[in-house]
Amino acid sequence: MDSLQLLLDGFATAATPINLVLALIGVTVGTAVGVLPGIGPAMTVALLLPITYGLEPTGAMIMLAGILYGGMYGGSTNSILLNTPGESSSVVTAIEGNLMAKSGRAAQALATAAIGSFVAGTIGTLLVVFTAPVMTKFAISMGAPEYFAVILLAFICVTAVLGASRIRGFAALMIGLAIGLIGIDSTSGQSRLSFGIPQLGDGIDVVVVAVGIFALGEALWVAAHLRRKAAEVIPVGQPFMGKRDFQRSWKPWLRGTALGFPFGAVPAGGAEIPTFLSYILEKRLTKHPEEFGRGAIEGVAGPEAANNASAAGTFVPMLSLGLPTNATAAVMLAALTSYGIQPGPLLLQRETALVWGLLASLFIANTLLVVLNLPLAPLWAKLLRIPRPYLYAGILFFAAMGAYAVNGSPFDLILLLGLGLIGFGMRRFGIPVLPLIVGVIMGPLIELQGRRALQLASGSPRGLLGGVEVATGQFSLSLLACTVYVIIAIVLVWPLIYPLIKRQLPTPHIDAPTRQPTKTGGDNT
Repeated sequence: MDSLQLLLDGFATAATPINLVLALIGVTVGTAVGVLPGIGPAMTVALLLPITYGLEPTGAMIMLAGILYGGMYGGSTNSILLNTPGESSSVVTAIEGNLMAKSGRAAQALATAAIGSFVAGTIGTLLVVFTAPVMTKFAISMGAPEYFAVILLAFICVTAVLGASRIRGFAALMIGLAIGLIGIDSTSGQSRLSFGIPQLGDGIDVVVVAVGIFALGEALWVAAHLRRKAAEVIPVGQPFMGKRDFQRSWKPWLRGTALGFPFGAVPAGGAEIPTFLSYILEKRLTKHPEEFGRGAIEGVAGPEAANNASAAGTFVPMLSLGLPTNATAAVMLAALTSYGIQPGPLLLQRETALVWGLLASLFIANTLLVVLNLPLAPLWAKLLRIPRPYLYAGILFFAAMGAYAVNGSPFDLILLLGLGLIGFGMRRFGIPVLPLIVGVIMGPLIELQGRRALQLASGSPRGLLGGVEVATGQFSLSLLACTVYVIIAIVLVWPLIYPLIKRQLPTPHIDAPTRQPTKTGGDNT
C-alpha cells in the first residue's frame, strides 16, 4: 500500500501543468528524432539531453522519460518502414515489420507496435513500482564490500556476457574507467591523468562523454555508411488494427512483456535476448506458421512488447542500485549526476518526489505516445525523406551546442570532438560502447566503495570479502559478497572449462547408411 500511496503522490507531481507540458514535449521531440534513420533511443536521449538544461531535476527527468519512450516508438517506425533499426534490440521488429510494410500492411504493423509498446510499458512500469522499493530496502542493507562486489559483477556482465568479444568489452571498460579517473583524487588531492591541463582538473563531465560517444560517434559512423539521398519510404496510411489483427496480437503482447521485464531488471540483461526469444516463441506458438518470413503480425507484436518491457525493467536497478543495464539508462544516470544527485540505494529516500514523479510520468508518457503518435504516423514517415547531409549536419550542431552548454567552455568542444572520434573508432573496430559509459559513471563509485571496504579492514584485502562486527570486533565474511565473487568466477571460467567438459562427453555414434547401387538403364555389372 505504501507504494500505491507514493505512486499517487507521484501522479500529483507529474500531473502539474508544467510537467504535463514537459512530458508532451519529450514524447513529441523524442519521436521526431527517434524516427530518423540510424538513431536509436540512446542516441536520441543523449542528443536531446541539452534541452533539459535549466529545468529543475524532476521536470528534466520527466522530459527525458518522454524522450526515451518517444525515441523507442520512433525507432520501431524506422525499423518497419525502412528496415534500418537504430539499435540491436529493434532488429527483430524489422524482420517481420518491414515485410508487412512491403506487403501493404504498414498501418497494421505500426499499430501493433504502438499498442504493444503501451501495454508492455504500462505493465512493466507497474512492476517497477512494486519491485524497486523492495530492491532498495535490500540495497540499503549492503555495506561497502557488498556494493563493491555488485558493481564488479555489473562490470563483468557488460563486458563478458554481452557482445561477441570479451577482449573488446574489457578494452571498452578500461577506456571508460580511465576517463572516469581524470581529475583530482578525492583522498590524496593529487591530479590524475590531467597531463597538466587545468581544464581537466575537475574531470570530464559525463554529459559531454555521453553526447560525444553516443550522439557524435554514432552520427559520424552512420553518416559514413549511408547514401546521401533520402531513402524510399513505404506509404503508411492511417495506422489501425482490425478485430483479427487484435486477436492475433494480444497474447504476443503479454508473452513479450513477461519475457522482457526480467531481462531488463537484471544488471547487464539488455533487450536483445528477450526480443529474439519472443520471436522464436511466437514462431512456435503461431497458428499461421506460413506467414513467418512473409510478414507475420505476431513477429512484430511480441518482440516490440519485449523491447519496451525490458526498457521499463531497466528502471529497477537504475533507481534502486544506481546501475545502468543498457546505454539509455547510462545516459539517464549521466543526467542525474549532472544535477549533483548521487544514484544508488538512498535515491528513493533522498529524492522521493523525483523518483515517484518519474515513475508516474512513465504512465503519462505511455498514454500520450498512443494518443498522439498513431494519428501522426504519416507525418513521422515524411521525416524519413530528409536528405542525409542536412540530417547529420543538424545532429553535429545540436551535439556541439549541448556540450558547450554544460560548462560554457570552448575546451568542452575539443573534448567532444575527441570523444566523438573515439566513439567512431570503437564502432569501426567492433568495440561495444556500453562498457565505456558504465565505466565512466560507475568507476568513481567502485573506487569509493573499494577504499571504504579496505579502510574498515585496516588495509587488508579481506575487507573486500566482509567486515568487522561492531558488537564483537571480530571479522566476518559477507555471504552476499562471497556469493557474488563465486558468480564472477563462474562467468569468467566457464568459457574456458566448457570446451573441456564438452570434449569429455561421449559423442553418439551414427552408422553410415549402406549405399545402394543406382540403376542407369542398362545391366549393372
